[in-house]
Amino acid sequence: MRAVGWARSFPVARGVRAGRHWTREHLESLDWTKDAPETVDAILLSVSELITNAHVHAHSDAQLVLTWDSRCLHVSVHDGDPAPPAPQEADGTRTGGRGLAIVDALADSWATRPQESGKTVIACFVPPGASPVHHAEPAG
Repeated sequence: MRAVGWARSFPVARGVRAGRHWTREHLESLDWTKDAPETVDAILLSVSELITNAHVHAHSDAQLVLTWDSRCLHVSVHDGDPAPPAPQEADGTRTGGRGLAIVDALADSWATRPQESGKTVIACFVPPGASPVHHAEPAG
């Protein structure tokens, strides 16, 4: 297995759009834009949600890492807040608070990893025809 990866930091200002654009460029290098367009859309929306969460809830820049290991594209977003993300209850009156629910619906699996300097949310996206990969939650 040969892994390929890319990493970049996205500041609070202008980070979400830049993160989507940067991610799309790297997915094109994997031929996903023509071979798996629905998966690309799911990845781009999830990148937007995870970077937004880092900016809005953690008040932090977002460090985005994309890693393709021939089975799963791991989308990792690190922020400076050590508090784990808290999924919100469904509420039709709020305009926000649905980011993790969207990632949960789109990704094949996702997990949160506490870090010394914050946390990392990792979502796994498996292209059509491949076997799913599951992230185990860390032991508490």
